Amino acid sequence: MPIMAKIASQIHRILIKQDKTVSVAESCTGGLLSKLLTDLSGSSHFFILGIVAYNNKIKESILKIPKEAIRKNGAVSAEVATRMAKSIRKIAKTDFGIGVTGIAGPTGGSTVKPVGTVFIAVSNKNHVICKKFKFLGSRNSIRNKSSLNALKLLLALIS
Repeated sequence: MPIMAKIASQIHRILIKQDKTVSVAESCTGGLLSKLLTDLSGSSHFFILGIVAYNNKIKESILKIPKEAIRKNGAVSAEVATRMAKSIRKIAKTDFGIGVTGIAGPTGGSTVKPVGTVFIAVSNKNHVICKKFKFLGSRNSIRNKSSLNALKLLLALIS
């Protein structure tokens, strides 16, 4: 079993056993994280909502991230990832929220934030874990690595 499927299966079992729920706001992963969390039958017991907030206008209007926070920090930042995770958790009324924002490439990078820069945040009522990653590889590889690391962070928070 591939590592992503294995971790998603562990998350599936734990969340069902704990009767906990999760929601996802993802950008650069384009829905891959939601797909991984819903691959197994029965995921509707814990997976409540997933949105792909690819455009900053959606981050502002649906996730209620202030335009100023995006302007000041950039859409690809710890601040925005953290706000995405907290906001989706509140909107969906779930126990856990995940926010993923990054640059999957091959274009869009800069010297400050090169292609492969990804911020992933996982939140619950009391804690937020946010990590910055710099992945190498193709667009598909960066999306896969981002989704895998989001799963790992969620697993760490729920275990």
